[in-house]
Amino acid sequence: MESLLFTIVSFILAIGILITVHEFGHFWVARRLGVKVLRFSVGFGTPIWKRIGRIDATEYVVAAIPLGGYVKMLDEREGEVAERELGRAFNRQSLRTRTAIVLAGPVANFLFAILAFWLIMVSGESGSRPWVGAVAEGSVAEDAGFQTEDELLAIADRKITSWEAAVYALLREGIEGRDLSVQVLDRDGYPQVRVLAGEKLAALSDRGNVLEGLGLTPKRPNVPPLLGEIVPGESADLAGLKPADLVLSIDADPVESWSQLVAVIRNSPGKPVLLEVERDGQRLELQLLVGTVEADGKRVGRIGAGVDIPEGLYDEYRSEFRLGPVEAIGASLYKTWDMSLFMLRMLGRMVVGKASVENLSGPISIAQTAGKTASYGVIYFLKFLALVSISLGVLNLLPVPMLDGGHLLYFLVEALKGGPLSEEFQIQGQRIGMAVLLAVMLLAFYIDITRLLG
Repeated sequence: MESLLFTIVSFILAIGILITVHEFGHFWVARRLGVKVLRFSVGFGTPIWKRIGRIDATEYVVAAIPLGGYVKMLDEREGEVAERELGRAFNRQSLRTRTAIVLAGPVANFLFAILAFWLIMVSGESGSRPWVGAVAEGSVAEDAGFQTEDELLAIADRKITSWEAAVYALLREGIEGRDLSVQVLDRDGYPQVRVLAGEKLAALSDRGNVLEGLGLTPKRPNVPPLLGEIVPGESADLAGLKPADLVLSIDADPVESWSQLVAVIRNSPGKPVLLEVERDGQRLELQLLVGTVEADGKRVGRIGAGVDIPEGLYDEYRSEFRLGPVEAIGASLYKTWDMSLFMLRMLGRMVVGKASVENLSGPISIAQTAGKTASYGVIYFLKFLALVSISLGVLNLLPVPMLDGGHLLYFLVEALKGGPLSEEFQIQGQRIGMAVLLAVMLLAFYIDITRLLG
């Protein structure tokens, strides 16, 4: 329940920030260009908070449904306008002014992403060292010549500092369908080049786990089965286990890692097991009855014991990335531009059927990711906000009526024909746009629900 509440709060916070950024772009430019703003709303539906501003008596509103927002401007098409204020009505503005106001929302999303990436790069971020732990037999990676303990240095011309960077580079470059060169440092310390087949990479760009599809497993430290915290009253405590006990075997089967211990316990709900442990240099045998809990609709075992991770165990497997304030400006600009193009290309592939619509994420998936990244820390949450902000910017620029891109399309036609489109034509376009958006939202919800159901 606590985890669900944290996820909901994280989602509302993330959406609230990004909607505010987008709508503030429209609001700020409209104000600067002399258009009167009647309402600035974050969310739809019944207001749960409202304040009247001193300038133009603008209403500032937080509404009950946090799935969007809007800036309502003075406009003759939406109500009667006093003659003295006609010059401040949106519909009376020049084409250039209206275009700037509409464009300001997506631009604000991109600027937010640039700022977020800049903060991340200057603050520094840690990741998993792009070190290969295993290569699956018969896999794409094995065909390319990858070997255990290869360390990825660069993919195409992209420097690789972490597995996260490697996955993005593989997706970004793989979508082109060209053979891809990967520079690595082999286990003996010699630079090598592995070449991934382009046609196989293009197929992988449509899957969720690129590394698994390639046949690569990141190298991970072997965490010893050393017990840490013991939960009072649970199986481990009742059996007499103590912190710093090293588990040697379960039912006479040797235990070599924490992950192996966890796997055996989870697969033994309600069963008695015999543990051999080492404590203060002595070997002890303890009988233990594995507890039972529900997880994902299944009964799994639990004993109520945590792991004691040796200090410095992960140091060798971590990578650090940090830039200076000036250098980070160019890097954050490039990263925002590069990700925007990648998202646009993925959308294009989905439209023409070259990529699965299962790449879409609805509110449920976004909420889950918001909760996870927020639990990892500020840097991860900020990175999540930047990615979603870019998505909002790209999506809002699509030439679909009801979106900012649809209004910009109308303005382009107006510029070409020398006059605005008829009101009836615009209304019909809005209806079509509403139907398209509704269909996409329903599809995203459906995909989210199928993910939840496995």
